[in-house]
Amino acid sequence: MNDFMKYLAGRVTAGGMNRREFMGRAMAAGLTLTAASQLFIESAEAQQPRKGGHLKLGLEGAAATDSRDPAKALSQFMFAAGRCWGDMLVESEPLTGKPVPALAESWEPSADAVTWTFKIRSGVKFHNGKTLTIDDIVATLKRHTDEKAESGALGVMKSIKEIKADGGNLVLTLTEGNADLPLLLTDYHLIIQPNGGTDDPNAMIGTGPYKVASFEPGVRATFEKNKDDWRSDRGFVDSVEIIAMNDATARIAALSSGQVHYINRVDPKTVALLKRAPTVEVLSTSGRGHYVFIMHCDKAPFDNSDLRLALKYAMDRENMVKTILGGYGKVGNDFPINSTYALFPEGIEQRAYDPDKASFHYKKSGHSGSVLLRTSEVAFPGAVDAAVLYQQSARKAGINIEVKREPGDGYWTNVWNVQPFSTSYWGGRPTQDQMYSTAYLSTADWNDTRFKRPDFDRLLLEARSELDEGKRKDMYRAMALMVRDEGGLILPMFNDFVNAASKKVKGYVHDIGNDMSNGYVATRVWLDA
Repeated sequence: MNDFMKYLAGRVTAGGMNRREFMGRAMAAGLTLTAASQLFIESAEAQQPRKGGHLKLGLEGAAATDSRDPAKALSQFMFAAGRCWGDMLVESEPLTGKPVPALAESWEPSADAVTWTFKIRSGVKFHNGKTLTIDDIVATLKRHTDEKAESGALGVMKSIKEIKADGGNLVLTLTEGNADLPLLLTDYHLIIQPNGGTDDPNAMIGTGPYKVASFEPGVRATFEKNKDDWRSDRGFVDSVEIIAMNDATARIAALSSGQVHYINRVDPKTVALLKRAPTVEVLSTSGRGHYVFIMHCDKAPFDNSDLRLALKYAMDRENMVKTILGGYGKVGNDFPINSTYALFPEGIEQRAYDPDKASFHYKKSGHSGSVLLRTSEVAFPGAVDAAVLYQQSARKAGINIEVKREPGDGYWTNVWNVQPFSTSYWGGRPTQDQMYSTAYLSTADWNDTRFKRPDFDRLLLEARSELDEGKRKDMYRAMALMVRDEGGLILPMFNDFVNAASKKVKGYVHDIGNDMSNGYVATRVWLDA
């Protein structure tokens, strides 16, 4: 059984998918009618998740300045807390990354992907007993378009020209076509609140599986089961407690001793030690974040395409993943997209470490002397060590890389996006369009490689409004090849999200490309007796 079938089976087991929906998805994925029927029966007869208990999470990221307003949520702590009490219009499917219904039952785009109509679910109640209405949804989205709200989703909402109700439906009209709109609405800031949160954005009242019992910024948040939850496939424990643990050593000690059931942000260097605890399980999920070496294509000597290729072939990616990430990552291929993204461009040859090719292109470039690489530990964990490893692998190709360690203070203002060759980190984005638009569009403020191609820009804009997935996938493949072969990006590795849990925790879902089961860890797992 492949991962997608396991996910569907798990949804049936948890009571979150009926036979009709299961059969449709399973057969669309290639199963025969007989095989799908048998799998449904086996899944339905499987042991149901155990209900009850008090789940404790020890999470990094809390601060005394944390706001109760979901629009202003910034940290991992508030990310997980918001998933406990709130719902969005749309969620993403864990194993495919595609949008699936939440408070919106379904949606339909216009032919040009400019106008989208969302059918809103009925019979849903807020924690205060108020029934969810279309007006609550309109008010919520409008609040996030107001710059005064300081919403982390403002960038997404700026593309929406009009928000209105049409009977029981929500109609969104965009400034330009965007096939990714449903996925963009999964943004964790866009929790639907009574009257959009305009009365009290800090009330922490939503439609999620848990109600907020208490909240102490920078300390802890506690939740109790919402008995009126509109879904039956989540919220299995009676109560949840999220405890602020910003010290990595304290988190490991708390999990190892049984004080908490789950922790985030495990340093790969400590995994071996953590694995010694017989009651602990390490949870590693492929992520979209990537560690990079960036060259400015418009500044000498990096305006020479042969020099850029020489430096790309001089990178030992396998050794980088093994040494810097401790094996908890995936090899990169010099474009910022990996298989966690929907419509990932397949069939692109993996660029490998090749000193001979590096030497060939280096000589062809005509460059002589050293190449200055600036780095700092703040660029990404292990960035200085990574630069030294790169220096060693390049030396075998006859390329001398001079590594200059810069102070962390001021690195992001004085070095990144300023100096022509430096180390950096990107956290990835929910969609390919967002990633490319943020860092590779010619006019992007954060185009940190100075990659500028009019044909790339045109293709990006065409792909954004293309509803045919086959055509769109072809466009993304062409864009990936442009960045890989002609750009200034050297991308040796994508980092995994490494977390850990007690073996009493069951039902954990590795949500593709997302940390902490996309923040839903507390709502998806249950505790074994």
